[in-house]
Amino acid sequence: MVEVRKKEGESAEGLLRRFTKKVQASGVLIRAKKGRFYLRKKSKLKQQEEATRRRMIREKKEHLRKIGKLEEYIDPRRPNKRGTIKKLLQARIRK
Repeated sequence: MVEVRKKEGESAEGLLRRFTKKVQASGVLIRAKKGRFYLRKKSKLKQQEEATRRRMIREKKEHLRKIGKLEEYIDPRRPNKRGTIKKLLQARIRK
């Protein structure tokens, strides 16, 4: 529970501002918003299938990149992240 007491000479707006900051810092709102809807946990089989699918996609992209069929794009804002030809084309259209 977040508690804020009014200081001497403090306006109502200042008190409200301090309270709002404390609530945000405590994470109460985030926890409340997360609990609004129930999300069922995925079964182990589903998790494994999704992980396998992601791994296969990653391997396929890497193979295409190595044989030169997938052009690599390096985003100037995120130089450590790799992109795909789709992102490269979108960047060319923006220019």
